[in-house]
Amino acid sequence: MSSDSDFGQIQVGIIGGSGLYDLDGLTDVRRLNVPTPYGDPSDTLVVGSLAGVQVAFLPRHGRDHRITPTHVPARANIHALKSLGVRQVISVSAVGSLREDFRPGDLVVPDQIVDRTGPRRGTSFFDGNVVVHVPFGEPFCTRLRPELVNAARAGSPATVHPSGTYCCMEGPQFSTRAESELYRSWGLDIIGMTAVPEAKLAREAELCYAGLALVTDYDCWRADHEDVSAKGVAAQMRENSAAAKASLATLIKSLDVDAECSCHGVLAESVITPLSALSDQDRERHRVLLGKYLAKAG
Repeated sequence: MSSDSDFGQIQVGIIGGSGLYDLDGLTDVRRLNVPTPYGDPSDTLVVGSLAGVQVAFLPRHGRDHRITPTHVPARANIHALKSLGVRQVISVSAVGSLREDFRPGDLVVPDQIVDRTGPRRGTSFFDGNVVVHVPFGEPFCTRLRPELVNAARAGSPATVHPSGTYCCMEGPQFSTRAESELYRSWGLDIIGMTAVPEAKLAREAELCYAGLALVTDYDCWRADHEDVSAKGVAAQMRENSAAAKASLATLIKSLDVDAECSCHGVLAESVITPLSALSDQDRERHRVLLGKYLAKAG
């Protein structure tokens, strides 16, 4: 398996969603195949330098958008980034709006998630012989998220909403009108298909994680607006991608890549199983995630 020592200090990961399949401005670009205990990531990881910072970029659905939200190998994606030394992850995704004032073309930096996905997604790295319960009251990093808000406002002319609750649905079908109205009645702000399990896995991997949501449509609740469609989302994403890339570039230029955060030590009080009792096989499987704790456990 590749490590960060092989490619320099890679500390920032970017996961691109619908319409964001590459990252402008990268220099010294290399493509890496990074195997993991959870299979292969969505695609090869693109590693390069952006504003002097080593960045790893991964298209969530593959470069030819061949992976549905349900089948995105999120565990492999997050594990691969962690194995390269990444400490901070920015996730970009397309979302529908559940509010009048969150308009297509706007950017949202969500602060909360409501999980409406099904049981088919692997939502934890620790589903075998290790029991782990991480805190998830604040699903996005409370240090990184404000920095992303500031960067989006400084780097893009788009309207930026500094908070919002992301409703993560299973898909791949879009909502019924009744579901859309239900989510609005709950006070939810945007709807998408990919924040879960990414955010949960990033927390288990002790990574700072923040999301940049690009509003493409009004879902299907607004009577005077065309219902969401794949064609419409793709068209709006082509416009949104420039704002997303500008926001990311601004963030990378100002980001303290060495910043310490409570996210980086969350497992210290979350692992219930005595690590000293783990088999050699389990130790190897969880080496990337639990290495520093395994060393202490002996």
